[in-house]
Amino acid sequence: MTLPNWLKMNIQFKNTQKLIFKTMNVKALFFDIDGTLVSFKTHVIPQSAVDALRKAKRHGSKIFISTGRPMPFIINLKQIEDLIDGYITTNGALCIVNGRTICRHALLPEDVNTILATCRELDAPCLVVGCEHITVLCHSQIVDEVLLVGLGLEGFKFATLNRVLQEPILQLTPFINAVQEAELMGKLKACTSGRWTESFTDITHINADKGKGLKALADHLGINIKDTIAFGDGGNDIPILRQAGVGVAMGNAAENVKQNADYVTTHVDEDGIKKAMEKIWH
Repeated sequence: MTLPNWLKMNIQFKNTQKLIFKTMNVKALFFDIDGTLVSFKTHVIPQSAVDALRKAKRHGSKIFISTGRPMPFIINLKQIEDLIDGYITTNGALCIVNGRTICRHALLPEDVNTILATCRELDAPCLVVGCEHITVLCHSQIVDEVLLVGLGLEGFKFATLNRVLQEPILQLTPFINAVQEAELMGKLKACTSGRWTESFTDITHINADKGKGLKALADHLGINIKDTIAFGDGGNDIPILRQAGVGVAMGNAAENVKQNADYVTTHVDEDGIKKAMEKIWH
């Protein structure tokens, strides 16, 4: 059977990436949390992934977290806290290395006002993330089901809206659908949106996404981007998968995420991290 040209090119491309895994000098690894490092089923990191990260650290690679979660929401990484060199949080709006802020991009106040006004009109909940505190506008049951229970954040104490709005706003997470999102984004001056679930989208400043966060950390540390690998499963991971030297999509990732990755590993609950990293250190 003769393969069509497009399929031949795809097979050649994927095989080339497998060779890159074996030959690249990996200086830094970037991991999304939910659905990548941490299982949605168990809310913990599979032991195989923990072991793989410890092996990477022994080989001299730096370990970074790349997440849509703000820092106060990062409560499920105790298994690997001693390995982490830095964080890309709130989809790149706040990047930290060894406790030091490397970059911070706050939303324009007028964009914040537009988003909150739209959510009020729609009676749609919206997570409001300041530099220190977090609150929810129009709190409803879906916030508890999707955010608190779904992400293992039961018991989290939110601040008042007035308190949070006194701070620069790093991220707004409105619980709106894709059609409403598109309409809202057309009203904003300097925003980007990263959707990784049907329930909500994360809106940050136009200069903030996970890919730009990777570049900021790499520049700060003097690391060649070609020597980086990023892992992810959601739509908000696409920028970092494209930016990294090699982008790895989890087997549980959405199809558009896989299409933007160089390599697709297995599901987070099927040792996806371990199997991908075995191709680097084998």
